[in-house]
Amino acid sequence: MDYSVLIDRLFTKQLRDWDVAGANYAALAATVTRTVSLGESTVTLQFNPERRRSSAARVDKKSLAKRSCFLCTENQPAKQRAMLWGNRYKIQVNPYPIFRRHFTIADLNHVPQHLAGRVGDMLSLAKDLPDFVIFYNGPLCGASAPDHAHFQAGAKGAMPLCDEIVHATTMLLADGDEGFIGFVDMLGRNLFTIETTTQRAAERYALRLLDLLPVNDGADEPMVNVLCWWDKTDHAWRLVFFPRRKHRPACYGEGEGRLLLSPGTVDMGGLWAVPERKDFDSLTPEMIQSLYNELCMSRKELSPIINGFGQHWDDNLGPI
Repeated sequence: MDYSVLIDRLFTKQLRDWDVAGANYAALAATVTRTVSLGESTVTLQFNPERRRSSAARVDKKSLAKRSCFLCTENQPAKQRAMLWGNRYKIQVNPYPIFRRHFTIADLNHVPQHLAGRVGDMLSLAKDLPDFVIFYNGPLCGASAPDHAHFQAGAKGAMPLCDEIVHATTMLLADGDEGFIGFVDMLGRNLFTIETTTQRAAERYALRLLDLLPVNDGADEPMVNVLCWWDKTDHAWRLVFFPRRKHRPACYGEGEGRLLLSPGTVDMGGLWAVPERKDFDSLTPEMIQSLYNELCMSRKELSPIINGFGQHWDDNLGPI
């Protein structure tokens, strides 16, 4: 089944038939952007007022219990349509876009956001949608619907890090005939990168990493943001994991002296959708670097994972 053709048809019909989506994608085309440099990395700032609902979303358990889930079919607008992917997910146009083509890929059932049992799904989605980057926001790492499992897909070319990671200096942690996992600390935030030619290898590296990363008390998984895409030229999967220590920065909020920023995977990828004009105008490279430093785990905090990854691991990508 050619999902690329089907998703294009869905997108065209939704922008034609759904006034909200049509208006917001038209507005996105006129969005103001600017770039800032973080040494070897670039960040694109996008002034996007429609993203306020995501940045300001209340995601504590009490607030989630009070609101209707916007990813459940019965609570969605009558004009919103979906395309089934497999027997587990529905693909829908995101009506409040960051990308020129932006989709939400939600579980058909209302179950919590959790990655461990879905890494294979993420990899398969990336290969079925080769013009997109598939991304995952952890429950406390930018997800505005942590109570409903979902991925998102954004058109390739918008997140600077996806190009930068290919050429970044990488510390190799484990490798084999099918690919490798490595650590990168030269792009303004610490991250792990996986490149493999087989889904089997990608899953094993990813699950090993998730097993090693720390889990906060009361949480079900490590705090992570994840990017995943299929490289059509190299016929390989690429994944990037951003280990997090915090959900939102200390300066989070509205008003003077505050920033309405709740960074998720897209921000970690170097594309910051900023809903407030004052924040868009005032953000400097130093401020952005400080936010990355506050939200992301440090090299020191990650040392046990870096030093211990190769232990009890053989060339066949399996624990000994």
